[in-house]
Amino acid sequence: MTEKTCCFIGHREIKNTEELGKRVYSEVEALVLERGVDTFLFGSKSRFNSLCYEQVCKIKEKYPHVKRVYVRAEFPLIGESYEDYLLEYYEDTYFPQKALGAGKAVYVERNRDMIDKSLFCVVYCHKDSFPHGRKSGTQIALEYAVKRKKNVILLS
Repeated sequence: MTEKTCCFIGHREIKNTEELGKRVYSEVEALVLERGVDTFLFGSKSRFNSLCYEQVCKIKEKYPHVKRVYVRAEFPLIGESYEDYLLEYYEDTYFPQKALGAGKAVYVERNRDMIDKSLFCVVYCHKDSFPHGRKSGTQIALEYAVKRKKNVILLS
């Protein structure tokens, strides 16, 4: 899945500007046309993720072969009705095995799985830390992507 796959990692809250949406669209379209990317992995719980999903849906109208995959951080096992619901919006969904039993780190493990399965990572990350010098989940994911030598497209 790696060579033609891109994931999105970003903060829960963003300044959702028209300019950012256009930049995401431009980066995604370039990945499709110039790098042959055809699969995009999405997490949940962030406004950046929602913005990227909107832009990939627009791209999919032009390039119908593009696939959207929802990577769950909740509900390792899902019923048919929930899966059917998700597949109205995505072409596939899965729960990463290494996220099982991860407790509070489930989102970190989900993000790592998405990064491991991608060659490209589109990231929206502030330099700000949480109180007491802690890092955000997005900062942890960005550092992991760099360490894993992924092609990081930093939008912030």
